[in-house]
Amino acid sequence: MGAKRVINRVHVVPMGMANAFLIEGDDGLALIDAGFPAKEAAVFGAIDGIGRSADQLRHLVFTHGHPDHIGSAAAIVRKTGARTYMHPLDIPVAESGGPFRPMRPAPGLLGQVLCRLFFDPDERMEPVAIDQPLTDREILPIAGGIEVIHTPGHCAGHVALLWHPGRMLFAGDVCTNLMGLGDPVGFESLEQGRASQRKLASLSFDAAGFGHGKPIAHDASAQFRYKWGQKLAA
Repeated sequence: MGAKRVINRVHVVPMGMANAFLIEGDDGLALIDAGFPAKEAAVFGAIDGIGRSADQLRHLVFTHGHPDHIGSAAAIVRKTGARTYMHPLDIPVAESGGPFRPMRPAPGLLGQVLCRLFFDPDERMEPVAIDQPLTDREILPIAGGIEVIHTPGHCAGHVALLWHPGRMLFAGDVCTNLMGLGDPVGFESLEQGRASQRKLASLSFDAAGFGHGKPIAHDASAQFRYKWGQKLAA
């Protein structure tokens, strides 16, 4: 499956049961996350599909350092020379290639099953060097402005990214949109994860993208507010 347009200048790139997102900026291309290993061809195909070239990929911004979000990063950087960005708390796992910090499954039977099925803390990736640490609430001068929002819970170094020009939130694994909005497969801290979901529900945005599940093109923040606008019990 090739890349699909979500909103103007944003394309979702399926990378092996995980999504990356390609943003067309006036200053080149930016990629949010890098999917599972050996999926880099999906990114290069998406770039070709919008009439651009791989050397125009300037920025690779990670929501966090799990294997399904950094798996193809080293291969992408080798070909493009893209600058890499990640929160400091996840940089050590990306630069070592694992092992990864353990998670507890999300509440409910589905979380128990999916966490065991898809997350192995002892898994190893090809390491990727991180050029720039991310700071909560900074505005990256990329594609007209991407705001970094520290959203720990799923993992300590998780960030969501709010692209101001397109009013699109990249939620990473703060939540999924598989059968409607829901939890990720697991949490390092459920309490922090709930707080991060409420934090995103307090923001204003039109579109949203997820590490897992379908993007939302319109009225996304209203759906977040409906789901997490009230305090959730752990």
